[in-house]
Amino acid sequence: MRIGITYNLKSDLPISSSVSVPEDAAEEFDHPETIEAIQEVLSKEGHEVHLLGGDLRVVEKIKEFGIEFVFNIAEGFQGRNREAHIPALLELLGIPYSGSDPLGLALTLDKALAKRIALSLWILTPKFWVLDELRSLCEIPDQFPFFVKPLWEGSSKGIRFSSRVENREQLEKEVKRLFDNYTRVPVLVEEYIPGRELTVAVIGNEPPEIFGIMELEFKNQKNKDFCYSLEVKRSWQDTVAYQFPAAISREAAQILERHALDLFKTFRLRDMARFDFRMNPDGKFYFLEVNPLPGLSPDSGDFVILAKKKGVSYSVLISRIFQTALGRYPSLFQANKQV
Repeated sequence: MRIGITYNLKSDLPISSSVSVPEDAAEEFDHPETIEAIQEVLSKEGHEVHLLGGDLRVVEKIKEFGIEFVFNIAEGFQGRNREAHIPALLELLGIPYSGSDPLGLALTLDKALAKRIALSLWILTPKFWVLDELRSLCEIPDQFPFFVKPLWEGSSKGIRFSSRVENREQLEKEVKRLFDNYTRVPVLVEEYIPGRELTVAVIGNEPPEIFGIMELEFKNQKNKDFCYSLEVKRSWQDTVAYQFPAAISREAAQILERHALDLFKTFRLRDMARFDFRMNPDGKFYFLEVNPLPGLSPDSGDFVILAKKKGVSYSVLISRIFQTALGRYPSLFQANKQV
């Protein structure tokens, strides 16, 4: 099968000398090693694999190489619909692809909309406010601490140790930092939930399955409440302890599994996704956000780390994601089985 891989490299970020960009502007984009690793897995399965990139030249390359299926990990360059750009283009061209559809990707990138969906399912989420301008700060009550982040970014973009604020002075400073650095992106202020951080991986379609539950905590036990800030993410090997399976009761695990599957189905996600939750000291779970396009670096990324701790190799994981996506296209799936 002729397969194309769509992606964005960190080196692809369009930078203008007249426009300043935050230091983490390319944080979600991939290194060439990730693309090469995926290409190697698919090539070893007998496919002809082409690298398509993630801009408008994708159209020309699809026609040039006669692409039959796309393995998509493109994040897009700008706007709250950026993760949906390549999938929407592929749908317009009638090309089958891996991962969620444009609506699922756009809806889940907007953290406030995702939270409202969770609330409609009676799944707890921290109280939150969305700010479109600095003067809207007066609407936020004095119910500290809060956690402050961009409304539609991923990979810890915009999140720092300073994101947890304890008073109004810190809140104003943090909100201003985000508005200054992430133009045209609203700011999400949410109730800070003390406790444990857990991530739930889902894979599959009919039906989707729980791939595993993993807890993230600091290696330094003096730091009680885990925060996946940019500082932590960039030094994860030294600072983060990944506990798999998470040390929670079976009853608690069943609640988390049910929440993740309900959200996966309601968002109509496809193939894979990862859901982040906080567990407060009373054992209640709060939905934080969902990532339907989790990082697939062979060396890092929570989904890949969880898989390795589960005993699933990188090649097996990529192959399973591919086969899961292919299963949504019966004719391609059958043709692939006959190869």
